[in-house]
Amino acid sequence: MQALRYHFITRREIKLMLILVNVFAILSAALFFFKKVSPLAFLISAVLWFGMMVSCWFLLPSIIYKKSTTFKDKFIATLGNNSFIIENDRGSRSWDWSAFSAFMESPHFFHLYFDSRSFFILPKEAFATEEISVARKILTTKIKIYTS
Repeated sequence: MQALRYHFITRREIKLMLILVNVFAILSAALFFFKKVSPLAFLISAVLWFGMMVSCWFLLPSIIYKKSTTFKDKFIATLGNNSFIIENDRGSRSWDWSAFSAFMESPHFFHLYFDSRSFFILPKEAFATEEISVARKILTTKIKIYTS
């Protein structure tokens, strides 16, 4: 769930929406403080802000997580020199590194993007401590770093 939250928060359109809602909430609080707007207007902006935060932080990741069976499977991932291979008890699939458009590192995960909407999440806890730096080096040499 945390990896999905991080993915959504780094999306350009979500960032912009969060910034606009926060600016609107601050502006409405200031206008309410100076008695330029009614308490109802301030309440509506507070509810809008709270709804945005709850939907981006809890609802959206939860809906995606529950819909996808991929997040519940156990996988073995191999970061090879020429390809990325993922296996589970039903089979395996490999991709050349060129199939990935970008990668992003969050505090607990590596996010491997095919495009802006399709990605793999590799938990760092799956690697031994010394293997994380090796994985990071492979990913940075094979895939460009995601910039939002």
